[in-house]
Amino acid sequence: MQIRGPGGTEAGADPLDAAQADRVRAVLALGGVPQDDLQDGLQQVRLRLLERRARGDDPPRDLGAWAAVVASNLAVDWHRAKHRQERVSERLSLLGTPDERVRDDTENSLQALAVAEGLDALPGAQRQVLILRYYADLSVPQIAEQLGIPLGTVKSRLYAAAKHLRDRLHVEETV
Repeated sequence: MQIRGPGGTEAGADPLDAAQADRVRAVLALGGVPQDDLQDGLQQVRLRLLERRARGDDPPRDLGAWAAVVASNLAVDWHRAKHRQERVSERLSLLGTPDERVRDDTENSLQALAVAEGLDALPGAQRQVLILRYYADLSVPQIAEQLGIPLGTVKSRLYAAAKHLRDRLHVEETV
């Protein structure tokens, strides 16, 4: 006799199929989560889905999009916490490193750091839609549906976020 959980799924069965799990890992990785922590992030998404089922909430209409939104939230949270730690470590290492080595080693990473800082500087709502659109590859209508906001709001947040990043990166380039 098989034990069935809420929604008729087998207890212990993976709530995400392989393609959805791969998409979650990709969103986490693109959101800045290191390879070693991807499995933990995937487990967090699964846990949130199981908690949702346990509360008796209706299943998401598009499970893959829902999982991508949850993964993007986890990636943003992880990235924000780690980035703060990395900034402090990097500033401390720059204090003790000869100038030539700093120029050689950091020239390529400065742009990535500027983008990461730019993402951190965005308001949470703008950062979220930007990550969902360009990292999770969700369409604008999917983002609007998953976040429960109007289509125009998603578009305006995307526009504002992209403009902010462009302006910030251009200013940093010219300095």
